[in-house]
Amino acid sequence: MSTTQSERLRELLEPLVSSQGLDLEEIAVDSVGRKRVLRVVVDSDTGADLDKVADVSRALSAKLDETDAMGEGEYTLEVGTPGAERLLKEHRHYVRAVDRLVKFQLAEGGELVARIMKVDDEGLDLEVPGVKGRKATSRRLGFPEIDKARVQVEFSRKDKKEEEA
Repeated sequence: MSTTQSERLRELLEPLVSSQGLDLEEIAVDSVGRKRVLRVVVDSDTGADLDKVADVSRALSAKLDETDAMGEGEYTLEVGTPGAERLLKEHRHYVRAVDRLVKFQLAEGGELVARIMKVDDEGLDLEVPGVKGRKATSRRLGFPEIDKARVQVEFSRKDKKEEEA
């Protein structure tokens, strides 16, 4: 897919996604055999439930059917959300990940796994879990220090309400 087609698709679809109260996070066109698949990833600060995803999928499908943005060949439209282990790229992604455990690849090398406690324009306030019975520690990480960040799945974390009880 050329950059021009990607830009055209984003320009065409982003207003529709926004009108549904969602953010257009990603667009990708992949070839699967003879068919093409248009994958659209949407999200919002409050999440995107199945009904919202279905509504935006219908709106995007109708818009694509009335234009030639995907060309003449067959394609499949897939609309979904970023998933549990999402990659954090934009400021809003970090805000949405507050209170989540994140694995950071640091710009100067090395990794850090920590919980995002607060996000501002310059960076993050983190809680680094204690190791071998030690208490958790606080750490500040500026955005320029981060090469990559990915949310981690937690299966055994206690709910805050359980911890306070």
